[in-house]
Amino acid sequence: MDPHGGHGTEMNLPPFTLQRGLEFTGDPWFLTGSILALALYAWGVLRLRRRGDSWPVGRTVAFTAGVATIALVTCTALNEYGMVMFSVHMTQHMVISMLAPILLLMGAPVTLLLRALPATARAGGTSPRALLVRLLHSRYLRVITHPAFTIPLFIASLYALYFTSVFDTLMGSRIGHLGMMVHFLAVGLVFFWPIMGVDPGPNRPSHLMRMLILFAGMPFHAFFGIALMMASEAMVTTYAHPAASLGIDALTDQQAAGGIAWAFSEIPSVLVLVALMYQWYTSEERQARRGDRAADRNGDEELAAYNAYLSSLQARN
Repeated sequence: MDPHGGHGTEMNLPPFTLQRGLEFTGDPWFLTGSILALALYAWGVLRLRRRGDSWPVGRTVAFTAGVATIALVTCTALNEYGMVMFSVHMTQHMVISMLAPILLLMGAPVTLLLRALPATARAGGTSPRALLVRLLHSRYLRVITHPAFTIPLFIASLYALYFTSVFDTLMGSRIGHLGMMVHFLAVGLVFFWPIMGVDPGPNRPSHLMRMLILFAGMPFHAFFGIALMMASEAMVTTYAHPAASLGIDALTDQQAAGGIAWAFSEIPSVLVLVALMYQWYTSEERQARRGDRAADRNGDEELAAYNAYLSSLQARN
């Protein structure tokens, strides 16, 4: 079997083990992109520190972990095995579309850029920060981050891809495989961006609406995983005839892939839900503190007015 999904020369791969997991046999484009992302983020953090501003360490750790998870599944031997094993490919898909976007968004990269980019332009041009603000308020970004767009896209990335011939076509070349992985990452980012609510964006739903958006998309992941686990035959042609050197059965590997898809519909959902509950709580706390400070500034005018009203009633009696 050809490693790109075609039926050709059998790949000479040993049975899958983690011992080869650190070898660089993955995609150089993802490696380059990961290095550039970390370098740009580090530049922003250092720029803030040089002018005396702080940046939360937790956000840096979250963003770094997000980039590391992408590099782990695309820049190691896992990428090679993902071309011939459905379970490994599904791990790549779930990590890139579910886990990595959550970690990246928790790192607040947009907020960091807004604070780090120059606010003034040279020679009368538009400043980089102004360009970013213009993009954040653009109609294009408003559309692609709206739940009416992101939820169907999130669902279609599973069913329309794996249950049609599109997946086999993309797996027929490394460019197609690369494009598919970039698509998974982009879909995950636009889906979770308004849900996480860490960075500013064109769509800022309430905390309750964020939970509804999350629950609207996650069940379809679970149904997809169950469909793979319950199938009595191989549903994806690319992985229907695994190489003998892998020592796996196509149906068993597909069931494992379904279990991975089902698990990733539950675990990240719980993590995001906990984060949303915490954000909701802290938001209410901030509003309460702002109300207290406003009352202190105006001398609690509402309470004084109410007391005056009671005094007037007593005077009448």
